[in-house]
Amino acid sequence: MTTMTKNSTRLSRRAFLGTMVAGAGLIGLPFSLRAAPAAAGAAIAFDGDALILAGDTLSRSDGSGGWMELSAPAAGGIISLATHPARPGRIAAGLAGGGIALSEDGGDGWEARSQGLPDAPVTAVTVAAAVPDTIYAAIHGDGLWKSEDAGRSWALAMDRPWLADAERDVTALASVDLATGMGGIWIYAGTELGLTRVPDCFCRWQDVQPGDAMDALVSGNPAPSEAPLPEGMIHGLASAASLPTRLYAALPSGIWKSQDAGVVWSQISGTSALAVAVHPTNADQVVAITGDGLVESRDGGANWTALARA
Repeated sequence: MTTMTKNSTRLSRRAFLGTMVAGAGLIGLPFSLRAAPAAAGAAIAFDGDALILAGDTLSRSDGSGGWMELSAPAAGGIISLATHPARPGRIAAGLAGGGIALSEDGGDGWEARSQGLPDAPVTAVTVAAAVPDTIYAAIHGDGLWKSEDAGRSWALAMDRPWLADAERDVTALASVDLATGMGGIWIYAGTELGLTRVPDCFCRWQDVQPGDAMDALVSGNPAPSEAPLPEGMIHGLASAASLPTRLYAALPSGIWKSQDAGVVWSQISGTSALAVAVHPTNADQVVAITGDGLVESRDGGANWTALARA
């Protein structure tokens, strides 16, 4: 993987923006039962035991092998999804047309939570592991934005990562409930060049290495990991809420797993993957959108089965 520390020590060039009032507009959404949809988009998340899948359509698994088709938010074009175990039914969706839509009822109804956000695609979204009302949104061409009130107001948290002499868009996000040594936890980010992370005090982007953020400041450039993620685009990241050191990543080269918070990775599928999600209470249950369709593993990636498709 490309070493990122040298380029990631730049502090944010922007002042932290003031809070902004968000708009609203509740939309009631009917649904109907159907088989699992083909995944042409690239967003998936667990809401409890149910799966929320955004592709050509938006669907929710019904727990018995079937799927309920949902109407998408009015703005449409979901490209990222996030949920939190402590807020069942709440789904945050990042929209290709810009902005965030929020559902509090498992996807039946949606409310716009976008006023004040830049008018650009939301390439990734995650909910803070320790504070479920805090949402992070990565904005194409802009930076990482933060809401502490479930999307009603937003403020800029951090510029995009500075990697290989340029700012890079964030393509995937995960909040990882492990101490940074600086009074908070981590936000991990996938980019077109690989994996990086930032403490949620937002002091700087840095390489993933053993130890905490203070160790990284002392060590400077870390020794390269013997088994990092391959260099290149990361399409999806998932942190296991029940086992925070367990991470999964979706890449063009396949699905990857880390047992040590992202320092060392192993490939658990060689099929190109677009998105990945892990069950909130079972770190071994993982579902991914791949070139072969929707697949699931119940044993941490040792074996995979295809989920039914339309």
